[in-house]
Amino acid sequence: MILERIIFSVLSFLLFIIIFSKMIKRNDTNYLIIIILQALGILIRFIEMIFNIEILLIIHVLTYIMSIIVPTIIIVLEKKKILFPELICIMKYYLYSNSNKSKKILIDFIEKYPNSSKIHKKLAKIYENEEKYELMANEYHRVIEINSEDYSSYYYMALALKKIDKQSEAINTLNVLLIKKPEFFEASDLLGTIYYEQERYKEAVNVYLESMKYNPMKYEIYYNLGLNYSMLNDFKLANEYYSKAAEINSILYKAKYSLGQIALISGDLDEAEIYFMQSLKGKEVEIGSYYYLAQIAMLKGEEDKAINYINIAIELNPKLYDKIQLDPIFIKIRNRINKNREQEVVTENRNKLNKKELKAIKHLAKTYELVGKLNNDDIKMMKNMKQKEIDNSKQR
Repeated sequence: MILERIIFSVLSFLLFIIIFSKMIKRNDTNYLIIIILQALGILIRFIEMIFNIEILLIIHVLTYIMSIIVPTIIIVLEKKKILFPELICIMKYYLYSNSNKSKKILIDFIEKYPNSSKIHKKLAKIYENEEKYELMANEYHRVIEINSEDYSSYYYMALALKKIDKQSEAINTLNVLLIKKPEFFEASDLLGTIYYEQERYKEAVNVYLESMKYNPMKYEIYYNLGLNYSMLNDFKLANEYYSKAAEINSILYKAKYSLGQIALISGDLDEAEIYFMQSLKGKEVEIGSYYYLAQIAMLKGEEDKAINYINIAIELNPKLYDKIQLDPIFIKIRNRINKNREQEVVTENRNKLNKKELKAIKHLAKTYELVGKLNNDDIKMMKNMKQKEIDNSKQR
């Protein structure tokens, strides 16, 4: 019993000195709560020894927790570069979350501890929510200076740089990240998106092909390859990658929609019809699918079916009525098309296509307009050409 008291006294006093010295060295009162707990635990045991009384077991355990266990945990954490004041700062940050005070807490902490990467990242998130992207980029840059292996910070820094139109810097940041961590799909996707927006489609293709080596089952890679090959007018490869994307993700109706557009460009109405029917389940492309199905029905001479499809399209988006009246393919059925003006706004949640997708879809639509204001004779001619190619290949 006496030995236990001696060990407790020596160990608790030693830990008290260590924690106290940390507080003095860092001039940080966050340690004061721990020092008070330690002092309280030591005082209880001192009273026990002086008056030679037996304290309750639960109080006995509490003295160990306050004077030895808690300070020991703090010392171990700080050995692993997890500062106790940093933990207190994070707790305060969450306590005052979504208020200006939370940001001030982080800024004040960084002034005292400028090398805290965790706090810089939390401050960067606040700036992101405030749409202060330059400040966001600066915070993530500071994180990278502190820890060059914090890969996610490279990505978010590039994202912020893209937001403030510093595309070259964003590209450089992403290239550095992909050298360090080539399997980082989000980085590849962002880099591919930047190249796509700059119409550097071949470079975007190279980025996604490289990413495919590390993420072979990511349908987004194949879908984005389809988008880029569409913009390069390489419809064979676009078809191949859209098909693979749809195979991996069976509910990727946007890919099936684009496959339908490519089939139309090549003159295969039956295949296009199949794809557009499948894409009807995708709310974001449903209106366009009905429109194309109406066009296909007209090319096949199925006027009643065309009227049904076009009326559904107008019901979903009444603004289509004027466009349909100007489309020469619908001349024969113009007077039989319903003019629905009751609903002037497109049904909610139908326009979820991002800028990349809209750009590729519009490009395919324009390409179809160039080669595809097809009448029945055109379709027959293209089918004959296809058949001749097949026959010639068989003879070879």
